[in-house]
Amino acid sequence: MARRGATSVTRDDFSFVSPVVKYLLFFFNMLFWVISMVMVAVGVYARLLKHAEAAMACLAVDPALLLISVGVLMFLITFCGCIGSLRENICLLQAFSICLTLVFLLQLSAGIVGFVFSDKFNCCGGISYNDWSQNIYFNCSSENQSRERCSVPYSCCLHNEDEAVVNTMCGYRVQTLDYLEAAGWNSPFSGSD
Repeated sequence: MARRGATSVTRDDFSFVSPVVKYLLFFFNMLFWVISMVMVAVGVYARLLKHAEAAMACLAVDPALLLISVGVLMFLITFCGCIGSLRENICLLQAFSICLTLVFLLQLSAGIVGFVFSDKFNCCGGISYNDWSQNIYFNCSSENQSRERCSVPYSCCLHNEDEAVVNTMCGYRVQTLDYLEAAGWNSPFSGSD
């Protein structure tokens, strides 16, 4: 029998988690949940603003689609953390923990790969300098009346340290050259090797 005046703890009141930790986890997950919804909204807005023909040109590297996909993934992960912490649902908290561990390991491996292959960051384009032909300002089509037609951006140029004047038009008409001419000694092109 229980003594008089002693408080009894019911099963509903018992928790393994400190209320401070519980609500801090909920607050930060809720904050990132709102941020993920904003990311999705901005991605959808940017996707809708593009022209129909330009939107289908290169879906693999479309920043709007990247923003939407990262936002949706972030939405799902933070939803698990938000509801899991509030309801103290072990299954959702374990899924949240596993997802955060995977995201951390992916970021760590991307950082290591970026550090190891940092000497390859001075390339021009994803595969070669001809990737710029997909850009509306640099493509070589007859419809393009831009001054940069068949060119590459200034950031693709190799610069001599002894040059007194910087040539900002060093990538002019580089796409009309073949690969060996473009990668030549005097060329403005910095190869993708």
